[in-house]
Parts: sequence; structure tokens; C-alpha cells
Amino acid sequence: MSEQFDYDLAIVGAGVGGHGAAIHAVACGLKTAIVEAADMGGTCVNRGCIPSKALLAASGRVRELRAKEHLRVLGIDVGEVSFDRTAIAGHASKTVDKLRGDLTNSLKRLGVDTIHGRAKVAGQQKLQVGDRIITAKDIILATGSVPFVPPGIELDGKTVFTSDEAIRLDWVPDWVAIIGSGYIGLEFSDVYTALGAEVTMIEALDTLMPGFDPDIAKLAERVLITPRDIETKVGILAKKVTPGSPVIIELSNGEVLEVDACLVATGRIPLTKDIGLETVGLSPDRRGFIEVDDTMATGVPHLWAIGDATGKMMLAHTASAQGVVAVENICGRHATVDYLSIPAAAFTHPEISFVGLTEPQAKAKGDEEGFQIATVRSYYKGNSKAIAEVETDGLAKIIYRQDNGELLGVHIMGIHASDLIHEASAAIAQRASVYKLARNVHAHPTLSEVLDEAYKRAAHV
Repeated sequence: MSEQFDYDLAIVGAGVGGHGAAIHAVACGLKTAIVEAADMGGTCVNRGCIPSKALLAASGRVRELRAKEHLRVLGIDVGEVSFDRTAIAGHASKTVDKLRGDLTNSLKRLGVDTIHGRAKVAGQQKLQVGDRIITAKDIILATGSVPFVPPGIELDGKTVFTSDEAIRLDWVPDWVAIIGSGYIGLEFSDVYTALGAEVTMIEALDTLMPGFDPDIAKLAERVLITPRDIETKVGILAKKVTPGSPVIIELSNGEVLEVDACLVATGRIPLTKDIGLETVGLSPDRRGFIEVDDTMATGVPHLWAIGDATGKMMLAHTASAQGVVAVENICGRHATVDYLSIPAAAFTHPEISFVGLTEPQAKAKGDEEGFQIATVRSYYKGNSKAIAEVETDGLAKIIYRQDNGELLGVHIMGIHASDLIHEASAAIAQRASVYKLARNVHAHPTLSEVLDEAYKRAAHV
């Protein structure tokens, strides 16, 4: 390390991305500091991925035990099922505490200096934290994001709230409106309906689940929405939401809803305001994202950005991958992120996962580059393991090029979809063809055979 700098690397933000970057930096021999203004672990550990999955684990078991006809097929009969909301929320809280503690301890064990406070860029290779100036040869901005709240929606954190508050599960409303039908909206609809709430889902765009492949969205409506009596209002904007008892929701079609609670699940925006970017001549784009190239460089020498602040696949594991890539490039070893092979999942019951392109995206790419695509669907209802487990709602859909068989996208809905998708992720990372994939041998009986069947049908094996 040059003596003119306090650190080789300073990272702003101790979320999953910043933590991953710090671990890799230490492994590469860099003297590293990480600055965090709030809780170690960022959104994922404290307010996102982890507590929501803890809630889904508990509510999913309640749903399963209450599905008496489903269990009777397996020869199981259970009595009345009850749950303790406070204990469920306590489980989520304890999970967060454990993981936050593990993360903090791992940084300490590795020798990463942890600095608590709000950091601002104070010039070339400089950060200001309170009254302190920190210098570093390289700086990574991993400032994360916060929930987006559209105009006209007033939050009170109790009756009208975002996922930040919903994970505390302070109460289970009799009737909750969810604005948005993406990952967050779907997962919390799963939690609330399992615990006995009525749900109305409001989506401003013309289709439910607009970011998902159309076939998956249709199946999800049949499996996750209709049987649970979730009312849907599609192509309708929530123009005004007023907290209270009841919550008043004024819709763009003139309808007025009176509900017990409203979850605002309309996406996230980056935390890039007032962090001193102007001191180095850097301006975010119109949405607030920091523009980076494929090495995670910002265009300002020695300044890098990763995670939600960049707007590229706003997922925790994307941030981790970007952090490693940034550190590799800091060390002079050229690396890039392959976004096409990064999987995503909604942890509903059953799960939804995907990697690569949706069918409309693949068609658009084919039109632009001059190739035709093909699709194959394989259904859980024909899978031996799914039949044995009485979990036959689901499908695997593969999308590939007709000319050379290159796999372009895989979309799965069904039990353990979030685990199965990684086989497809590895295949897409290798730009593998369905002809090669069809020759792989899958254990029988396993759920993985839904993919095996799709590959074989595509390759006519």
C-alpha cells in the first residue's frame, strides 16, 4: 500500500455487495475499510431477503398444515392449526440478529476496519465520515437502495407501509391491499393469505407479474392467485392512499377501496443522493443510478460502484458478484459480470425462478440478430418425484436458438425451483446447447428431471 493512503480500498456500504467485496479484497491482500451508516448487512440481511424468507418459512408451514385434503392423500390427518404472530416475527428477528452478528464477526476476523457513520465522497480518492477524512487508493460505492413510494401515497409505517415495515409482522390485517405484483408483492401475498388475510393486488401495468415470462405469469395466476381468492386490479393506478382505520385507496378508474392495511411494493430506488458525487464530477442518471461499465468502473479513476446503486439486476447475489468483479479489476485482473447467467427467484409456495431471457426478450434478440427461437415446456405433473410428493403444480420452460441450440432462458415454477435453476444458470454461463445438455444424466427420481425432459425434447433425443 502506498503510504499516501489510509487504505488500499474503502467500501461505502456493508450490505451483501460491500461485504462480499471486502472479503475478496482481503483475500487479494488489500488493506480494507468498510463504512456503514446503519446496520451491518444492509437491506438483504436486515429488511429484505433474510427476514422475508423467515416469514415465508413459517407461513408456508401454516399453509401446508391447513391443506388437509392435500395431506390426506399422503395418509396424514392433522387437527386444528394455529399460529403465534409474535413468535413468527420473533423467528424472523432472531434470524436477522444471527446473520448480522455472523457478518460483523467475519469482517472483524478478517481484519477489515469497520467504520460506523455516513460516508460522502470528498474528492478524488477521499471519503468524509463525520469530521474524519479517509483516503483510499480505490473506493467502491455500495450504497444500496430504499423502497420507492409513488406520488400520492402517504406512509405511516403502521397501516400503510413498505416491505421495510412488513417484515416486522406487527399484525395480520383482515384485508390488505398490495400495490405491485413483482417479487415483493407476490411473496407478501403468500405470507398474508397463509395467515388468513384477504388480499387485493393492484398492478399499474397491463399484466400481473410484468417482469416474468408470460407462461410463468399465467401459471402463477392459476396456482398462486385464483385458488387463494386474491382479488386483482390490473392496469389500474393507486392515485392516492391515505393511512387510517380504514385505509382509503383512490384508484385511477374512480373506484375507492377501504382496507385494513396497504403494502406498497412498487420497486426500489438507489441511495445515491447527497453522497458527494459532484465533488468528482459524477452525476447519476435520471433515475438516480450510477452508470458503470462492465468492470464496475464509474469513469472516475479509482471510483467503482456495485449493487442496487447501479440499477443492474437489483438482487443481493448480483451485488456480491459485482463486488468480486470490482476488486478483481482493482487488482489489475480484468473481469466482468455475466448478467445473463444470474438467476432470480420468488420464494412463494410453490417457488418461481428464472435465468436468462424471457420469451419476448429472446424473440426481440432473435429479430435483431437474425435467428429464430424455440421453446419447450416440461410439467411437474409428469415428474415421478413431484407425483410422489403430491406437488405437481409447476413447469419448466426452456428457450433456445433453433440454429445452434444455444440455451437463452429457463423459467421454472414449482417446488424447489430456486434450487433447480442453478443447473440452468451454469449451462447459460457456458453458452451450452440443448443438444449437449440432453446428454447429461440426471438421477431418478428427482425434480431435476423436469429440466432433463425439456432438454431431451428440444434435442429430439
